Amino acid sequence: MSEMETELKHLIIDTLALEDVDVADIDSNAALFNDGLGLDSIDALELGLAIRKKYQVKIDAEHDDVIKIFASVAALAEYIESVRN
Repeated sequence: MSEMETELKHLIIDTLALEDVDVADIDSNAALFNDGLGLDSIDALELGLAIRKKYQVKIDAEHDDVIKIFASVAALAEYIESVRN
């Protein structure tokens, strides 16, 4: 697990107040929505705002690949790192 993935897991837990979830409980390759972590569209908005604030990376809801970007922690980490570099 990369440092970015660990940071994102902490950000997800803190931003969405997932009190019963620990970093170790989140599989980096598991889906964030539906059958995976179970996030919903409101969670996506909150997480997007937190990412923008922390990493200065804006993920536009109109982006063609937004579903792929938010597919998993690993995919999100990869996108953020690619935009920041």
